[in-house]
Amino acid sequence: MTAAPAPEILAAFEAAKGFMPVDEGLALYAAAVTAGRLGLPLLEVGTYCGRSTILLADAARAARVTALTVDHHRGSEEQQPGWDYHDPETVDPETGLMDTLPTFRRTLHRAGLEEHVVALVGRSPQVAKVWGTPLGLVFVDGGHTDEHANADYEGWAPHLADGGLLVIHDVFPHPADEFTGQAPYRVYLRALASGAFTEVSDTGSLRVLRRTGTGI
Repeated sequence: MTAAPAPEILAAFEAAKGFMPVDEGLALYAAAVTAGRLGLPLLEVGTYCGRSTILLADAARAARVTALTVDHHRGSEEQQPGWDYHDPETVDPETGLMDTLPTFRRTLHRAGLEEHVVALVGRSPQVAKVWGTPLGLVFVDGGHTDEHANADYEGWAPHLADGGLLVIHDVFPHPADEFTGQAPYRVYLRALASGAFTEVSDTGSLRVLRRTGTGI
Protein backbone atom coordinates (compact mmCIF):
# COMPACT_ATOMS: atom_id res chain seq x y z
CA MET A 1 0.00 0.00 0.00
CA THR A 2 1.41 3.39 -1.03
CA ALA A 3 2.11 5.77 1.84
CA ALA A 4 -0.07 8.88 1.93
CA PRO A 5 0.07 11.99 4.14
CA ALA A 6 -2.50 12.66 6.83
CA PRO A 7 -5.41 14.90 5.73
CA GLU A 8 -4.09 17.90 7.65
CA ILE A 9 -0.67 17.60 5.97
CA LEU A 10 -2.23 17.33 2.52
CA ALA A 11 -4.42 20.34 3.33
CA ALA A 12 -1.35 22.35 4.37
CA PHE A 13 0.37 21.35 1.13
CA GLU A 14 -2.59 22.46 -0.97
CA ALA A 15 -2.87 25.77 0.92
CA ALA A 16 0.81 26.69 0.47
CA LYS A 17 2.12 28.82 -2.38
CA GLY A 18 3.69 26.71 -5.08
CA PHE A 19 3.17 24.92 -8.34
CA MET A 20 3.30 21.17 -7.65
CA PRO A 21 -0.02 19.41 -8.34
CA VAL A 22 -1.47 16.99 -5.81
CA ASP A 23 -0.72 13.78 -7.73
CA GLU A 24 2.95 14.69 -8.01
CA GLY A 25 2.99 15.70 -4.35
CA LEU A 26 1.63 12.32 -3.34
CA ALA A 27 4.30 10.59 -5.43
CA LEU A 28 6.98 12.75 -3.79
CA TYR A 29 5.64 11.90 -0.34
CA ALA A 30 5.66 8.17 -1.10
CA ALA A 31 9.26 8.42 -2.31
CA ALA A 32 10.26 10.35 0.83
CA VAL A 33 8.67 7.73 3.09
CA THR A 34 10.54 4.98 1.23
CA ALA A 35 13.83 6.88 1.37
CA GLY A 36 13.32 7.67 5.05
CA ARG A 37 13.75 3.98 5.85
CA LEU A 38 17.46 4.38 5.12
CA GLY A 39 17.72 6.55 8.24
CA LEU A 40 19.42 9.38 6.35
CA PRO A 41 18.45 13.03 5.71
CA LEU A 42 16.07 13.92 2.88
CA LEU A 43 17.25 16.90 0.81
CA GLU A 44 15.35 19.24 -1.50
CA VAL A 45 16.92 21.67 -3.97
CA GLY A 46 14.52 24.53 -4.63
CA THR A 47 12.42 25.52 -1.62
CA TYR A 48 10.40 28.45 -3.00
CA CYS A 49 7.63 28.92 -0.39
CA GLY A 50 7.74 25.44 1.13
CA ARG A 51 4.86 23.65 -0.58
CA SER A 52 6.80 20.44 -1.26
CA THR A 53 8.89 20.90 1.88
CA ILE A 54 5.77 20.15 3.93
CA LEU A 55 5.63 16.66 2.47
CA LEU A 56 9.33 15.98 2.93
CA ALA A 57 9.22 17.27 6.48
CA ASP A 58 6.27 15.09 7.43
CA ALA A 59 7.96 12.01 5.96
CA ALA A 60 11.18 12.95 7.77
CA ARG A 61 9.30 13.35 11.04
CA ALA A 62 7.81 9.87 10.70
CA ALA A 63 11.24 8.38 9.92
CA ARG A 64 12.96 10.39 12.68
CA VAL A 65 15.38 11.94 10.21
CA THR A 66 15.84 15.54 9.06
CA ALA A 67 14.49 17.26 5.97
CA LEU A 68 16.92 19.71 4.39
CA THR A 69 15.95 22.33 1.83
CA VAL A 70 18.36 24.46 -0.21
CA ASP A 71 17.45 27.79 -1.82
CA HIS A 72 18.81 31.33 -2.13
CA HIS A 73 15.17 32.50 -1.92
CA ARG A 74 15.61 35.10 -4.67
CA GLY A 75 13.50 33.11 -7.11
CA SER A 76 14.39 31.13 -10.21
CA GLU A 77 14.37 32.52 -13.74
CA GLU A 78 10.67 32.06 -14.47
CA GLN A 79 9.64 33.66 -11.15
CA GLN A 80 11.16 37.07 -11.85
CA PRO A 81 9.03 40.14 -12.68
CA GLY A 82 7.52 39.96 -16.14
CA TRP A 83 7.23 36.17 -16.21
CA ASP A 84 4.09 34.07 -15.79
CA TYR A 85 5.21 32.52 -12.50
CA HIS A 86 6.02 35.81 -10.78
CA ASP A 87 4.17 36.51 -7.53
CA PRO A 88 4.40 40.19 -6.45
CA GLU A 89 3.65 39.16 -2.85
CA THR A 90 7.11 37.56 -2.65
CA VAL A 91 8.96 40.82 -3.42
CA ASP A 92 10.79 42.54 -0.55
CA PRO A 93 9.58 46.17 -0.64
CA GLU A 94 12.88 47.43 0.75
CA THR A 95 15.22 45.77 -1.75
CA GLY A 96 12.83 45.30 -4.67
CA LEU A 97 14.10 41.70 -4.93
CA MET A 98 12.22 38.48 -4.46
CA ASP A 99 12.54 37.00 -0.98
CA THR A 100 10.52 33.85 -0.42
CA LEU A 101 12.16 33.02 2.91
CA PRO A 102 9.54 34.77 5.12
CA THR A 103 6.70 33.01 3.29
CA PHE A 104 8.52 29.69 3.60
CA ARG A 105 8.90 30.12 7.34
CA ARG A 106 5.21 30.94 7.71
CA THR A 107 4.34 27.85 5.66
CA LEU A 108 6.28 25.55 7.99
CA HIS A 109 4.94 27.26 11.09
CA ARG A 110 1.33 26.84 9.97
CA ALA A 111 1.97 23.16 9.25
CA GLY A 112 3.66 22.61 12.63
CA LEU A 113 6.81 21.27 10.97
CA GLU A 114 9.49 23.85 11.74
CA GLU A 115 11.53 21.60 14.03
CA HIS A 116 11.83 18.89 11.38
CA VAL A 117 13.44 21.07 8.70
CA VAL A 118 16.86 22.66 8.29
CA ALA A 119 16.76 25.49 5.76
CA LEU A 120 20.07 25.99 3.95
CA VAL A 121 19.97 29.53 2.55
CA GLY A 122 22.45 29.82 -0.30
CA ARG A 123 23.13 28.77 -3.86
CA SER A 124 22.92 25.04 -4.42
CA PRO A 125 26.43 24.47 -5.88
CA GLN A 126 28.06 26.40 -3.04
CA VAL A 127 26.21 24.43 -0.38
CA ALA A 128 26.89 21.12 -2.14
CA LYS A 129 30.64 21.80 -2.16
CA VAL A 130 30.77 21.87 1.63
CA TRP A 131 28.28 19.07 2.22
CA GLY A 132 29.69 15.79 3.54
CA THR A 133 26.82 13.65 4.81
CA PRO A 134 25.18 10.79 2.86
CA LEU A 135 21.58 11.44 1.87
CA GLY A 136 18.60 9.14 1.53
CA LEU A 137 16.80 11.34 -0.99
CA VAL A 138 17.72 14.22 -3.29
CA PHE A 139 14.79 16.12 -4.80
CA VAL A 140 15.93 18.34 -7.69
CA ASP A 141 13.46 21.18 -8.20
CA GLY A 142 15.63 24.27 -8.62
CA GLY A 143 16.49 26.42 -11.63
CA HIS A 144 15.28 25.27 -15.03
CA THR A 145 18.25 26.23 -17.19
CA ASP A 146 20.78 23.59 -18.21
CA GLU A 147 23.42 25.39 -16.14
CA HIS A 148 21.40 25.25 -12.94
CA ALA A 149 19.80 21.83 -13.41
CA ASN A 150 23.13 20.19 -14.21
CA ALA A 151 24.85 21.95 -11.31
CA ASP A 152 22.19 20.64 -8.92
CA TYR A 153 22.61 17.11 -10.24
CA GLU A 154 26.41 17.23 -10.21
CA GLY A 155 26.51 18.78 -6.75
CA TRP A 156 24.03 16.54 -4.95
CA ALA A 157 23.63 13.19 -6.73
CA PRO A 158 27.09 11.99 -5.59
CA HIS A 159 25.92 12.40 -1.97
CA LEU A 160 23.10 9.88 -2.42
CA ALA A 161 23.61 6.66 -0.50
CA ASP A 162 23.32 3.33 -2.28
CA GLY A 163 19.60 2.64 -2.58
CA GLY A 164 18.78 6.33 -2.11
CA LEU A 165 16.25 8.07 -4.33
CA LEU A 166 16.86 10.82 -6.86
CA VAL A 167 13.62 12.68 -7.57
CA ILE A 168 13.48 15.14 -10.47
CA HIS A 169 10.60 17.57 -10.96
CA ASP A 170 9.34 19.32 -14.10
CA VAL A 171 10.51 16.63 -16.50
CA PHE A 172 8.87 17.52 -19.81
CA PRO A 173 10.15 15.63 -22.86
CA HIS A 174 8.47 17.84 -25.47
CA PRO A 175 10.51 20.63 -27.11
CA ALA A 176 7.57 23.02 -26.67
CA ASP A 177 8.37 22.99 -22.96
CA GLU A 178 11.96 24.16 -23.44
CA PHE A 179 11.81 26.93 -20.84
CA THR A 180 10.04 25.03 -18.07
CA GLY A 181 11.06 21.42 -18.38
CA GLN A 182 13.61 20.48 -21.01
CA ALA A 183 16.64 21.02 -18.75
CA PRO A 184 15.24 18.73 -16.01
CA TYR A 185 14.37 16.24 -18.75
CA ARG A 186 17.96 16.25 -19.98
CA VAL A 187 19.20 15.73 -16.41
CA TYR A 188 16.80 12.81 -16.07
CA LEU A 189 18.21 11.27 -19.27
CA ARG A 190 21.75 11.95 -18.05
CA ALA A 191 21.07 10.17 -14.76
CA LEU A 192 19.69 7.10 -16.54
CA ALA A 193 22.56 7.07 -19.05
CA SER A 194 25.12 7.19 -16.22
CA GLY A 195 24.26 3.64 -15.21
CA ALA A 196 24.02 4.76 -11.60
CA PHE A 197 20.23 4.98 -11.47
CA THR A 198 17.22 2.79 -12.15
CA GLU A 199 13.80 4.33 -12.72
CA VAL A 200 11.22 3.58 -10.04
CA SER A 201 8.18 5.60 -11.07
CA ASP A 202 6.86 8.53 -13.08
CA THR A 203 3.88 10.67 -12.13
CA GLY A 204 3.08 13.67 -14.27
CA SER A 205 6.36 15.55 -14.53
CA LEU A 206 7.90 13.82 -11.48
CA ARG A 207 10.48 11.07 -11.96
CA VAL A 208 11.79 8.86 -9.15
CA LEU A 209 15.09 7.02 -9.66
CA ARG A 210 16.96 4.71 -7.28
CA ARG A 211 20.74 4.80 -6.97
CA THR A 212 21.94 1.33 -7.89
CA GLY A 213 25.46 2.07 -9.17
CA THR A 214 28.46 4.37 -8.89
CA GLY A 215 28.84 5.90 -12.35
CA ILE A 216 27.48 9.39 -11.65
